[in-house]
Amino acid sequence: MHRLLIAPLLLLMAASAPAANLDAGRAKALAVCTACHGANGVSVGDAIPNLAGQKPAYLEAQLKALKDGSRKNAVMGAMAAQLSAEDIADVAAYFASLPGAPAAAAKSDFLPALAKSRVVFPEGYAASFTKYHAINFPATRQVRHYWANAAALQAAKEGRPMPDGAVLFAEVWSARLDADKKPVAGADGLFVPDQLLFYTAMAREAGWGRDVPEMLRNEDWNYAVFTAAKQQRAGVNQAECLACHKPLDKTGYLFLLDPLVAAAKKR
Repeated sequence: MHRLLIAPLLLLMAASAPAANLDAGRAKALAVCTACHGANGVSVGDAIPNLAGQKPAYLEAQLKALKDGSRKNAVMGAMAAQLSAEDIADVAAYFASLPGAPAAAAKSDFLPALAKSRVVFPEGYAASFTKYHAINFPATRQVRHYWANAAALQAAKEGRPMPDGAVLFAEVWSARLDADKKPVAGADGLFVPDQLLFYTAMAREAGWGRDVPEMLRNEDWNYAVFTAAKQQRAGVNQAECLACHKPLDKTGYLFLLDPLVAAAKKR
């Protein structure tokens, strides 16, 4: 093509490209993004980036990379996978249009529903739950022990979806270290637990997902992190847990359904 025609053609292509819809972008952002990135694009936590005022091309490129998997992030990948090309352009344009705001004004309307979990610590779980799996985490020098209550175990045994009342629970332990600061493994290959660090839990009851936006909702599951003293850890935003489990709808939102089924069938 003659180079004198290139510039007019590019201008024509730009003019014909559909403009981003700020109203649609705002609606989509308020429906899910603001749980972490704030209603005004100013994030709700220090570990989460602000989006207000970022260049739209940059935001759009990041969302596209998360959607196609070329950029890896379990939480954001799950969110971006649900966005169309038009959604991505609209959301990027919306956040780019924002001037930013004081952090105190950045909370989303539904953040309280995500910051507060209905899960309670299952006192006496060691006597009534079944330990069904364990996994080493070499990068953090941890080992995690996974437990399930009777309702979850029975459903897994019968091949039914997890019912209301199901509770899945994990103990997170630091590994015992040898003189070279390497984890010590037992005869079963699992790290020998040393110090209990915290607990994680997921549980469900009817209506628990009612206040969670559809893009994040895991049916009626809620999630929680408990300290070693059995208290809910402050500042946990369920949006991160919900987003991470969201792609697992085919397995009841469980990462470890197969080990749970295998353990249940042995009983």
